[in-house]
Amino acid sequence: MDIGFDSERILTAAAEFQKLDDFGDPAFKAGLAALLATYDQHVDSEASRQRVYMRVLKVLGARLRVEQAKKNHPDIAEEQIIQPMILTGLPRTGTSALFNLLSSDPASRALLQWETHYPDPIEGLAAGEMDPRHRKLVEKIEAQKAQNPEFQTMHFASADTPEECVLLHSLAFNGVQLGFECMLEPYQSWHQSSDLLPMYQYYLELLKMLQWRRPGDRWLLKAPAHMWGLDSLIKVMPDACILWGHRDPLQVIPSISSLTAMAAKMFAGHIPAMEKDKLGPLVMEFYARSLERGFAARSNIAAKHFFDYRFTDFVDRPLALIGDAYDFFKLPVDQGLKNRFTDYIEQHPKGKHGDHRYSFESFGLTQAMILERFDFYYQHPVYSQYL
Repeated sequence: MDIGFDSERILTAAAEFQKLDDFGDPAFKAGLAALLATYDQHVDSEASRQRVYMRVLKVLGARLRVEQAKKNHPDIAEEQIIQPMILTGLPRTGTSALFNLLSSDPASRALLQWETHYPDPIEGLAAGEMDPRHRKLVEKIEAQKAQNPEFQTMHFASADTPEECVLLHSLAFNGVQLGFECMLEPYQSWHQSSDLLPMYQYYLELLKMLQWRRPGDRWLLKAPAHMWGLDSLIKVMPDACILWGHRDPLQVIPSISSLTAMAAKMFAGHIPAMEKDKLGPLVMEFYARSLERGFAARSNIAAKHFFDYRFTDFVDRPLALIGDAYDFFKLPVDQGLKNRFTDYIEQHPKGKHGDHRYSFESFGLTQAMILERFDFYYQHPVYSQYL
């Protein structure tokens, strides 16, 4: 039997399964409706429709549990998020590797993969007892690795590795979701025209909940998708330290096209609108717009919030780059921390999880197309300074 993507039906199913009925601020329902309409229009096979339906059901369940946890523990709201360090910029600019390296700083409280799936606390756990849902996610990720080994060469993940913020954003039914829905209609138009401030306010609540569960000195966060909402991010985190990575789009767009193709296939099967020769232009336009949005917002935000770096600088001199960033944001770096960073680099050589190769022609792209669409980036003072 085919899956019906009806908002009220899935809301009822989630409430019945969780035995809870408070989803919080109903503003999320507009994004939910747009997302469901997108899945209904673009996801073909019954198995894939079932898979994305269950994903939405799972996210709604997490939202219900988060609202209940807020009621059970009102002191969560008193948590303070102070001077978070946030990585953004185009994807494939070294942000993931830098994110993982920075997480070796004991002062960095990184967002972990398993926490993005289960931000709510389980009641009754003994001190030091691991959340049993952690083991379930470990098993799920291992199964995904076996089914999609090539995906791991592009985006290595385990339950305990640092992860992007977008999975927290998805609980607000806004943001880029899994990285392909945001390029399909009607969700694409809805997302790009929506007010992202409510999503960032909810995101802040989730970070407070996670910090209440596992305290840390300073949040370490990362998502290229933050370029869409820098103005909203600064409103909710006015002392944010933002590291912005830069790389030639000729290297970025083919790589992220390949990753997007894999993610779409893994989570939603065959999507006619995202067949390989059609995908490149969709990806190129989405990330060009994200850069345009990010630069527009940045022009109204104090320069003290932004540290720019070149991808090649991270590859060639990662320790010096981190030292420069910490100095810029007036964060301490002693010899012990330098040793930690050095040890991490030695233990995690490039290509440890495999190399991935791609060609942009196979995604319906040419060099001329990318150069023309990103001309605004090549001409931008920030780009010319850092590349």
